[in-house]
Amino acid sequence: MTNPPISPVAAPTATISRSPRSTATAPRAAHTVRTVHTAHEDVTRSLVLPSDLAPVTLLGAHDEVLRAIERGFPDVRIHVRGTGVSVTGDSTRVDMVILLVTELIDVARAGTPLTADAVERSIGLLDAAARPTEVLTDDVLTTHGRSIRPKSLGQKAYTDAIETSTITFGIGPAGTGKTYLAMAKAVDALARRRVSRIILTRPAVEAGENLGFLPGSLTDKIDPYLRPLYDALHDMLEPEALPKLMAAGTIEVAPLAYMRGRTLNDAFVILDEAQNTSPEQMKMFLTRLGFGSTMVVTGDISQIDLPGSRPSGLVLVRRILDGVDDISFCELSSADVVRHRLVGRIIDAYAQHDAERAAAQAQAGLAHAGEDHRPRPATARRARTPQDVRNATGRTSA
Repeated sequence: MTNPPISPVAAPTATISRSPRSTATAPRAAHTVRTVHTAHEDVTRSLVLPSDLAPVTLLGAHDEVLRAIERGFPDVRIHVRGTGVSVTGDSTRVDMVILLVTELIDVARAGTPLTADAVERSIGLLDAAARPTEVLTDDVLTTHGRSIRPKSLGQKAYTDAIETSTITFGIGPAGTGKTYLAMAKAVDALARRRVSRIILTRPAVEAGENLGFLPGSLTDKIDPYLRPLYDALHDMLEPEALPKLMAAGTIEVAPLAYMRGRTLNDAFVILDEAQNTSPEQMKMFLTRLGFGSTMVVTGDISQIDLPGSRPSGLVLVRRILDGVDDISFCELSSADVVRHRLVGRIIDAYAQHDAERAAAQAQAGLAHAGEDHRPRPATARRARTPQDVRNATGRTSA
């Protein structure tokens, strides 16, 4: 159940508006918003927090949620006394803070823990004209007593595309949840018996390194390349369940080379690190699609580790399959990074560096082309002497 949006109040005197009482079975107090206009044309509006949620749930431990709201809106003044919250500042900004708080109340009611990160993401969603409640409360998978949910608008579009498309491409930088969310959708599909097995695959390409000879059996040799997929499975399944599912073939983790010649029916298939596939490998993988199956292809085209100048199948497939029905391409960005906040800044910094380097190279190329077309001064040409001929041919006179 969501709260109705708070409409800006423009009356010249103090007014009181109340949200309609929820029809949900859980107790839900009406939010009271009071507006007072000051002599400096600032607006003060107050909101009463609901009684069914503890203030610490909404404001955070040591008021970390409140501090995050203040950092997001440094131009307004927020004051909390008991269950009352008053906000003073420009009317448009005050309305945004009131709307943010009401959205956070609904997010908390849905069971999503409120943190400083959740506040920052909610502010970003409101700036993008999206409701935080619709994004942050969308359960993809519930496991080990916690729910896996999208944390950004891009992630929500990505999980929705997986739900509705037979083949989905998730393209974006590290930390945007491409593989993790795809894995959660796969485990959910298996639990709901929408598919009978999960197949996870990766190309065996080192990240800019040469690991050389790896000891052990074939399984020991390929495990380092597939370890991130195992890590995600351990997060989502009970420790004793994973070995049984893998032994039964219900979950299969294998290098991409093992996919050749197969038809994958009634399966949820994930190709990870697809930027390191060749065009031939990408075509081979996509044509393994069988009846009743779903495919998700993930990759980061800014981290291609193919040797030499080999083209990436993930880069080429976008041009080939763009616009084909039942195939979705989802572009994720630094705004969708769910790791440490520095990861997003690092990605942006590298992108800016790459753009500056490309611009410098283009400028140097233009300058070089201009020099090639510049008319060269004519020089006097002297006649060749016998000594010149002997120097050119390496011969000496008898």
